[in-house]
Amino acid sequence: MKLSLVVSLFALLSALPGPDVAHAQGKGQSPAEYRVGDRLTTDKASSQAYRQIEWDDLIPKGWDPMAAFKGLDLARLKDSDPKAQEALEKMRSAWDQAPVETALNGQRVRIAGFVVPLERKGEQILEFLLVPYFGACIHVPPPPANQIIHVVPEKPVTGMRTMDAMWVSGTLKLDRSETGMGVSGYRLRGEALAPYTRPKT
Repeated sequence: MKLSLVVSLFALLSALPGPDVAHAQGKGQSPAEYRVGDRLTTDKASSQAYRQIEWDDLIPKGWDPMAAFKGLDLARLKDSDPKAQEALEKMRSAWDQAPVETALNGQRVRIAGFVVPLERKGEQILEFLLVPYFGACIHVPPPPANQIIHVVPEKPVTGMRTMDAMWVSGTLKLDRSETGMGVSGYRLRGEALAPYTRPKT
């Protein structure tokens, strides 16, 4: 079912990074175990080969994803209101041009996220987007470009499905690219991929 403009706006806002992010509900990797907007809880395991990062680390300090909504009362907007469409277009333009964190360029990193396949060859996935919350680019509009990583694995990946939760490790580069699923601000050469499992508490 197509989301209305106002619902889309609220879905986007509820999934933005912040101190009160929602955690994944399931213990495995099945997409059915997550709800739209769910984020993954990361572990604190250290790795000598890769620096583990969080999605908030990809956002430069001082950048405000809510700047496009300043002065706008979202609770009063209706689908028929031209201001709703204008706000959505303004937000989309700002988010597609979202700045990236230059200090991460060339860093070997490890990050957990959800898979959005881009290019397939039979059962193999050749390229995919990694996104911070369940449903991004599929059930709700894409997040800001600095919250989308374009992953190119060293080898084609089999057995991976849309919205699977994965750990991805590799070298991160600043590289903005437009895809049919969203604009990414980063590209990562996928050197190691592993199914995500919820950290033990």
